[in-house]
Amino acid sequence: MDVVSKVLMNSALEAQNYKSITVNKHIDLEYDLGTLLAVDTNDFDEKLLRSNTNDYLLDLARDNVQLLLNRIWELPTERVDEAIVVKLPPPKTVLPRCKPVPKPRPLTKWQQFAKEKGIEKKKKDKLSWDEQLKKWVPLYGFKRAQAQKDKDWLIEVPGNADPMEDQFAKKAQAKGEKVAKNELQRLRNIAKAKNVKVPRFGLTNPDVSSAKDLQAAVTVAKASTASLGKFQDKLPQEKEARGVAAITPGASRKRKLPPVSGTQERSENLNIVESVLNKKPKIDIEKAVARQINQEQVERSEEKKNERPKAGRGGKKRSNPKPKSGKGQRKGKTGKTNGRKRR
Repeated sequence: MDVVSKVLMNSALEAQNYKSITVNKHIDLEYDLGTLLAVDTNDFDEKLLRSNTNDYLLDLARDNVQLLLNRIWELPTERVDEAIVVKLPPPKTVLPRCKPVPKPRPLTKWQQFAKEKGIEKKKKDKLSWDEQLKKWVPLYGFKRAQAQKDKDWLIEVPGNADPMEDQFAKKAQAKGEKVAKNELQRLRNIAKAKNVKVPRFGLTNPDVSSAKDLQAAVTVAKASTASLGKFQDKLPQEKEARGVAAITPGASRKRKLPPVSGTQERSENLNIVESVLNKKPKIDIEKAVARQINQEQVERSEEKKNERPKAGRGGKKRSNPKPKSGKGQRKGKTGKTNGRKRR
């Protein structure tokens, strides 16, 4: 009996931790089951909110979620893959979007052909049994390449081929051409989806006869990569073709859309401010020194020009003519020196 009473006591304690699924509200909640939205218009209990904010908000959120789940399970249900699924009604609330709704990806030539002919794509296994090697070989990866080398260690030379020709190099060249052809077809599918006319290259094609068409084709091809031409290198004097900026995303110069989150936008703005504040001007020391010396010389010359001449006796300018070469300053025995009498 002690064991039974102990079990009942533990079950009662556990039942206290789980609240009832019935919740009473003064005002019923407003529901939008299509977007799993419930709006509670009841007033807050200010005493409980101020005394114990966290527990009060958690209990309120739990009760509202319980009411939302009760309304969801009143909808019709069905079983899908051993799981019960509820059919939600169409949403009533229109949620705003930061960016436009993405467009569906256009079909390639093969996908369009398979859709018209009713060809269904079958999922291939990752491993396939090789009868020649007697082991399981993956469909892609380095093990696949190694298995192909083990199979093709010996290649039969055709009867009409040159016996001195390297069949391994010929096979590698054919494989490279096949890869290049697939890549060209992929780029054409991208250009076709974006309504871009790509000229055909070749000696027999009369449409491509000017450098302008070739430049436009190169620009479109570079912008048709997965990164929209962001990581494509350019030649030293290469210019972008005119008239294709509006149809090639990689060549467009329009403003970019703002970042999705506020933290990303804040970090970008901080980086711009730091780059502006930390930017130091480039100073050429030799030019600065030469400019300072030149400025000092100009100031000295202007000071010499602005100096007033010293006035002699009688307010006249005193002049000291230089003596002629080969003659002294005194003349004879009269005692005259520089035109003056000796006293």
